[in-house]
Amino acid sequence: MSKKIFVFGEIRESELRNVSFEAIAAAKKVADGGEVVGLLLGGKAGNLAIEMIHYGADRVVTVENDQLQAYTPDAYSQAIMQVIDAEKPDGFILGHTAVGKDLSPRLAAKLKSGLISDVVSLEVVDEKVLFTRPIYSGKAFEKLEVREGLVLATIRPNNITPLEKDVSRTGDVSSMEVEIKNLRTIIKEIVRKTAGGIDLSEAKVVVSGGRGVKSKDGFKPLQELADLLGGAVGASRGACDSDYCDYSLQIGQTGKVVTPDLYIACGISGAIQHVAGMSNSKVIVAINKDPEAPIFGIADYGIVGDLFEVLPLLIEEFTSVTVS
Repeated sequence: MSKKIFVFGEIRESELRNVSFEAIAAAKKVADGGEVVGLLLGGKAGNLAIEMIHYGADRVVTVENDQLQAYTPDAYSQAIMQVIDAEKPDGFILGHTAVGKDLSPRLAAKLKSGLISDVVSLEVVDEKVLFTRPIYSGKAFEKLEVREGLVLATIRPNNITPLEKDVSRTGDVSSMEVEIKNLRTIIKEIVRKTAGGIDLSEAKVVVSGGRGVKSKDGFKPLQELADLLGGAVGASRGACDSDYCDYSLQIGQTGKVVTPDLYIACGISGAIQHVAGMSNSKVIVAINKDPEAPIFGIADYGIVGDLFEVLPLLIEEFTSVTVS
C-alpha cells in the first residue's frame, strides 16, 4: 500500500548533505509508489528545495524560523512535530549523522514510536520493507520490519545509492510556520575545530592514521594523499589520545562510523574498537610494519612496510597517474 514518507534534508554550511539524497532513495522504497516529501528547516532553506526534488522528492515543505538557524534539539524537534501533526506522514527518514542520531530518538519518544537506526540497506520482500542494520559492532546484521505505526529510521551515509539527479523534475515547494518556545538551549556562537573540506562520514576515500604516525607532523603525508584522492583524513583513538590530531577525526566504536569506497589504514594495528568504525568500507588497504597486525586480517590489500616510506611512493604514483 502506498505511503507518504517524509525525508529530513540536513543542511551543513548552506548545502544539503549527500545522505539527504540517499534518504530520498530509501524513502522511495518505503513509500511503495506513494509520495516522498522533503523537509527543510532553517533560514533560506527554500533555496535548496529544488535540489531535493531533482533527486526524487515529489514535493518539499520548508520551515524558516530564526530559532532554526543552527541545530538545537528542542527547536528542531518542536518544528518537526508540528509538521508531522499537520501532514500526518506514514514515515520519517533521517541521515544517521550527529544531528540524526540526536534528533531521531527524541522524535521517537514524542511519537511513542519505534526507531530503526543506522540502516545500511533495505529491500522489499513480499510487499514488506526489510531494513538491515549492523549489530555487535558490525560483526552481524539484523533485518527489521515495521508492522504498525510510523516508520522512523536513520540511514548510514555512503550505503544507499541516491537516485540519479534529474534537473527536469518539478514539484511543489510550500512553506509552513511553526511556533517554537521554551527553548533550553540557545546557540550564541559556533566555533569549528576543523575547516571546510570533505565531511569524514560522507567521504568516498578515507586515509587514516594510528599511533604509527608518531606525531602531528606525521599526519602531513596522510593529508597530502587524501587531498590528492579527493578524500578525508581520519584517525584511530590511539592517535587522538596521543594528541597527534583532534578527536573530531576519530573513527571507531567511540568515534565516527565510515563506509568509504576506499579506506587506507596507516600505522593502525586494527583494534576491535577501531575496526567497528570502518569494517564495512568497500576496499581496505593496510600499511603497517608489523606483518602480524590484526588490521591485515580484514584488509583487501596489505603493505608490510614503513608508512613514511610507502606513502611518498603512493603519492608519487597517484600524482603521475593524475597528471597523465
